[in-house]
Amino acid sequence: VQLQACGGGLVQAGGSLRLSCAASGLSLDYYTTGWFRQAPGKEREGVSCISGGEGKVYWADSVKGRFTVSRDNAKNTVYLQMNSLKPEDTAVYYCAVTRRHYSGGYCKRYAPEYGSWGQGTQVTVSS
Repeated sequence: VQLQACGGGLVQAGGSLRLSCAASGLSLDYYTTGWFRQAPGKEREGVSCISGGEGKVYWADSVKGRFTVSRDNAKNTVYLQMNSLKPEDTAVYYCAVTRRHYSGGYCKRYAPEYGSWGQGTQVTVSS
């Protein structure tokens, strides 16, 4: 399994970025994909997850209403659209996949459950 995350960059506060997570070796349609971020000196935070199959999405309160997740099954890619960015969103963003399934399309933003990780992409939001 390989995950390729890209799309990070430098943006001013209030701006937008779209991150992509392209997978090979498995179909993202069947597995839960999570987005995580880690800022310097801080613990890794689970930003969102989108469940395999049902495609239900769960959010951290810190990004709810500003970020959206979508999945393109034909491209085997999950996107994280980030709007109204704030300086506190500055971090390295990672996508990850877990083979764990919960009933009803539920997923957790709990990093230890994710076994495959992308390399991370830097997002920097200037004030």
